[in-house]
Amino acid sequence: MTLHLAVALDGAGWHPAAWREPAATPREIFSPRYWAGLVAEAERGLLDFVTIEDALGPQSTLPDGPDDRTDQVRGRFDAVLLAARLAPLTSRIGLVPTATTTHTEPFHVAVGIATLDHVSGGRAGWRPQISARASEARHFGRREFPPLDRLLNRPGGVDLSEDPHARDLFAEAADAVEVARRLWDSWEDDAEIRDVPTGRFIDRDKLHYVDFSGRFFSVRGPSITPRSPQGRPVVTALAHARLPYEFAASGADVVYVTPHSAEQARAIVEEVRGLSGELKIFADLVVFLGDDAARRKDRLDDLDGAELASDAAIFTGTAAALADVLLEWRRAGIQGFRLRPGAVPYDLEQITRGVTAELRARGAFRREYEAGTLRGLLGLPRPASRYAEVS
Repeated sequence: MTLHLAVALDGAGWHPAAWREPAATPREIFSPRYWAGLVAEAERGLLDFVTIEDALGPQSTLPDGPDDRTDQVRGRFDAVLLAARLAPLTSRIGLVPTATTTHTEPFHVAVGIATLDHVSGGRAGWRPQISARASEARHFGRREFPPLDRLLNRPGGVDLSEDPHARDLFAEAADAVEVARRLWDSWEDDAEIRDVPTGRFIDRDKLHYVDFSGRFFSVRGPSITPRSPQGRPVVTALAHARLPYEFAASGADVVYVTPHSAEQARAIVEEVRGLSGELKIFADLVVFLGDDAARRKDRLDDLDGAELASDAAIFTGTAAALADVLLEWRRAGIQGFRLRPGAVPYDLEQITRGVTAELRARGAFRREYEAGTLRGLLGLPRPASRYAEVS
């Protein structure tokens, strides 16, 4: 069985000091050429897709609010707009930007992702993400949030599934995904007639009101964007615990989980499968690759003044050793991996040229793209519009 492989792109890499690597090009981070080069490398490696990180506030070492550090990358492009810029420069790889569900309108996000699916020819996805930070809520001024650091520093920690604020944010995110999916369905596939002799451009009976009314949104519809090549772009979600697992099961196609061992992977797969038998389960790993990977990571840790910490497991070693880990975790039920390169371009190239070659030699990775859409690459069916039978 072929493994699914994706990479998560974020600035100069997932180590805060990655921009200081000898091979890094920090002066180009905010240029389209930089990002085009990264995604082109991922496509040369025949990866399923890339994800692009985003948030409603600058990067920070603090749980909530900006810090005063000047030795780390700060600032990002809008991920959806960046993906749309990259789409015409690629042909087969999926593009999955992050867009928050908090403080944003699902109608706007749905139209943006549908447009990305059109301009990419059916290679769009979306990673919905909540924004729990009070500092980010202040950018919009519509509502007040409790400081996230106060929540996280409660005695004994906090179980987000028991926190009303967290549960509301995930409930809002679930509604946002449902609204988006309804809007993607609101145009039937053959709603556009485009018949010049009769003067009919659309069949109005094949455009549908979605009439969604919930706690957080009331959306009439239909979308302003015709149904896209995939029907519904792929929805992915990062999840670390029960509450986000439930969110992913309610509306995502792919979930990224963060085990730190094969045993943990097996337990997580069992828990997620108890919620959904259809989700594609990917595991996230931060990777530093090559014969000198440990030395490189130690140097970056020294530059940053602290050992790298991550929600995901951190792998340091050769491409062959990483391939061993991926295949071991596959036996635990993991179907794919989203690798977070510690530093780009070096670790990205180690993935696209080294890890893929190791997996290919073991019969576990593709030799060519076998589909033209992201759904096709992931083995997901193209859904029919839920409104099609109405007309």
